[in-house]
Amino acid sequence: METPNQNGAEAHIKVSTLNCIDLSNPDIHQSVSLLKQACLDCGFFYVVNHGISQEFMEEVFAQSKNFFRWPLNEKMKLLRNEKHRGYTPVLDELLDPDNQVHVGDYKEGYYIGVEAPEDDPDSEKPFYGPNVWPADGVLPGWRQTMEKFHHEALEVAKAIARVIALALDLEVDFFDKPEMLGKPIATLRLLHYEGQISDPSKGIYGAGAHSDYGLITLLATDDVMGLQICKDKDAKPQKWEYVAPIKGAFIVNLGDMLERWSNCIFKSTLHRVLGNGQERYSVAYFVEPSHDCLVECLPTCKSEENPPKFPPIRCGTYLSQRYRDTHAELSVYNKHQT
Repeated sequence: METPNQNGAEAHIKVSTLNCIDLSNPDIHQSVSLLKQACLDCGFFYVVNHGISQEFMEEVFAQSKNFFRWPLNEKMKLLRNEKHRGYTPVLDELLDPDNQVHVGDYKEGYYIGVEAPEDDPDSEKPFYGPNVWPADGVLPGWRQTMEKFHHEALEVAKAIARVIALALDLEVDFFDKPEMLGKPIATLRLLHYEGQISDPSKGIYGAGAHSDYGLITLLATDDVMGLQICKDKDAKPQKWEYVAPIKGAFIVNLGDMLERWSNCIFKSTLHRVLGNGQERYSVAYFVEPSHDCLVECLPTCKSEENPPKFPPIRCGTYLSQRYRDTHAELSVYNKHQT
């Protein structure tokens, strides 16, 4: 399938064919085989029959729209904090500085993490702490919907991680350990693309080309096409393919941390979002191990011929640096706080 030219974007970009993992499939060997093939090829695949109802997903999207329709001055009162909780305005994030000239991403977002009270010792660590919520009664049911989705999406991520563990010849519960997904850094991000038309020739993107930082990402989207992947980041020129939305499915991709863990056997793939003038909503769920987890080459992914390519690193240290590299300093928003 090919798409028409998007006002300056590349013409005739193809739609990628991705494997589909059915989490209700009793044949785990088939699921492992399909997932392993996807992880070796491009690091992107669909997940269906994941246990979250379509009715509830529609509620999540409806509540997301309710928030983003607020006036900007009201949304700015919930501006993200140093823990990366809360609202991120248009242009806040710059994912591809080499190609996004002078501007960041043409999207706005809202971060929601694992809720940790201020008196919890873990709340001192980056990425742990209390969330930023709209005032009670302003958006009825909003917080409850997002907390429920956060909980249910984590269970889906754990189920996918078990299949990944088997695909890496590890014990099925490898990622279930307390220092991994037993106490994860799991972040829900609501996203809204306002209907801007992207133009790669001018460095204008809905989201610039990037790979995700963590273990895996789950993405639910509306029916507006926009996500693209580049299976070979070193190709000249790079070839981009659209990922089609599938109703009821999550689009799942591997992050850099899993590529690092697997010694580059599994791929974390470049992706971006191009706007075509249509408003677009998506819900991303980023899953990383605990703050103190040491990410080092897996025993099944190294040998004398293939020694570890990366030194060990703490998850929290790695994520903190990646967020600093891609987000605006909060001080630039001081004028909005008065």
